[in-house]
Amino acid sequence: MARRIQTRSRRGRVRIKTPPLLLDRTQELLARIQKRVDGTLITYWTSTSGSVCDNDVMALHEILRVLGHQERLTLFVKSDGGNGMSALRLVHLLRRHARRLTVLAPLNCASAATMLALGADTIAMGPLSYLTAVDTSLEHDLSPLDHTNNLVPVSNDEVERIIRLWKETAARQGGSINPYQELYKYVHPLVIGALDRSSSLSLMLCREILGYHMRDRKKAERIARQLNSAYPAHQYPITSREARRLGLNVQDLGPALDELLQELNLAYSEMGQRAITDYDEQNHHDNEITNIIEGKGLQILYQVEKDWHYRKEERRWVPLNDLSAWYRCRRKNGRIMKNKFHIR
Repeated sequence: MARRIQTRSRRGRVRIKTPPLLLDRTQELLARIQKRVDGTLITYWTSTSGSVCDNDVMALHEILRVLGHQERLTLFVKSDGGNGMSALRLVHLLRRHARRLTVLAPLNCASAATMLALGADTIAMGPLSYLTAVDTSLEHDLSPLDHTNNLVPVSNDEVERIIRLWKETAARQGGSINPYQELYKYVHPLVIGALDRSSSLSLMLCREILGYHMRDRKKAERIARQLNSAYPAHQYPITSREARRLGLNVQDLGPALDELLQELNLAYSEMGQRAITDYDEQNHHDNEITNIIEGKGLQILYQVEKDWHYRKEERRWVPLNDLSAWYRCRRKNGRIMKNKFHIR
């Protein structure tokens, strides 16, 4: 359960809830998992509120700096995705510190996390594992707005399907149509242009990441294109069977190892629970651990800590008093030390 601490705020003296820090439990699990894997173990976990981002590269670098160069690395990955360019940087960093890389993906390893997994020589998957497509969706400054006045992500696949359906309908009716003329009434042309550019970027990222270990360029190109355009939904679960059909080197997770990884995920999930302190109907305090990267003796995490206020006139929540930061956690002199890890 989340801890509670007394603090002074603009709402007076309140009990602010904070997520638990379970360093001893996770380090014990890492030690047990390490005995069952080939290569030095590192974990990379994000909550549903977290994502793969550039700051993760700096956090991972700190872990690798402490561990030193390794012949083999084994990376536990659980994430719903994020920034594909950050995935490339993570793969490049890992490959600079080890000759062989194995990814353990016991659960969701989606979108940009799938890109990260593509950089491994071997991907180990279990009964709950899945990768996903990496097709592009984009939240642009000119994207459409939803009912709460927030920007709506636009998918490149959705746009292409709309255009195709328009053309097929026109062909059946024996006429011609310019679908863009009608589409531009709802989606700004700069958004569509940005989507096309992002789609090209996604293909390039997949090819580059696969190139770290796959010498067959035609095979890498085929895998990249399938992941970008062959699936009807971005979240389509690519299980171990489908991943093998794609041409990826997939191994099965043993039951004992999979059980330990599930236990580790539960520990991280407990740390990543959202601790909300309500002030009133329009104000609350949010405290949540979203990203965790851990190796032997060292855990680095990102903790969101901010107030939220609901602006009625704009019909949206806005953040206030943002104290979110990265932290370095380790045991020293019998105590768990948690210090800010400054990343800019």
